[in-house]
Amino acid sequence: MIDVWSSAGVRLPRLLAPKPNVPLPIDEIVFRHMTREMTRDQIPEPETRSSLLAEMVRLNRILLQVNDFNMRASTEELDLDTILEHVQDLSDQLDVWLRELPDHIRDTRANMERYAAQGLGRVFAAIYLGYYHYGQMLFYRFLHEDSQSSSTRTRHYAGKCKDHARGLCNIVYASEEVPGCDVRYNMVGHVLVIASTVQIHSLLFEADEQQVALARSRLEKNYVFLIRLRSLWPTLEFCMDRLMAFHEACKNSADTTFFMDRWMVRFLVEFASPVGDRDSCAKDRSPWSLELLIHPNEVTHGS
Repeated sequence: MIDVWSSAGVRLPRLLAPKPNVPLPIDEIVFRHMTREMTRDQIPEPETRSSLLAEMVRLNRILLQVNDFNMRASTEELDLDTILEHVQDLSDQLDVWLRELPDHIRDTRANMERYAAQGLGRVFAAIYLGYYHYGQMLFYRFLHEDSQSSSTRTRHYAGKCKDHARGLCNIVYASEEVPGCDVRYNMVGHVLVIASTVQIHSLLFEADEQQVALARSRLEKNYVFLIRLRSLWPTLEFCMDRLMAFHEACKNSADTTFFMDRWMVRFLVEFASPVGDRDSCAKDRSPWSLELLIHPNEVTHGS
């Protein structure tokens, strides 16, 4: 799992080839109750879908494909049919993963509280941070077209991106409210920055005032959380710089900011490196703040 995340983040080739025949981890509760004296025959046969870590491994296999697809689509001139075919396949994989989950692993407050009581709340939250992040990464490219197209399919995929970003925000908020579930490691900063840019898209292009208000509220909460997280992980200054770079790109031209080019792929994937500003926006290092972020009235459309 670390190889998939880290290699993409620092632009290095992966070292470990996926091996689908490797056994997945057993149920965490079963593992905790194992002793040295137990023989293999005494270990309870785990349920097929009972391990949180096993679900993380399954999801990570999908992330591998999402990263590879986004990189390929940004460097090759793929035709629309090819892009849609890949997106639909990966979307189906995410849907199948979610549909086949047992009820006790689904994203509910009751399940989070139950796993927290078992000392597994942070692992439970991490599963859904992954699921929602992989979805927002897969469907992100459709945000650009959503503001310019009347295509039902485009709006469907753009809506799924917003749904995943909303789910990611909500799992972060819930993890702060349920003791033993907090997710205060540095990678959360990166995925929350991506989710925050989806909220910026809603601020810029959403016609429903209620949705705009909700997006602004999420952006405010995310900003506060990122500032708090940065105090624990000083290297997360990169995240704030990346959010500033995105904000500067929006100020330059909101109509092109969400276009899936190489700059955008780097922004989405390479969490360990500064991306710089699009179209030389880095030359304008004007002060920015939460107020500018949630009221992007300086944005120029189509400049």
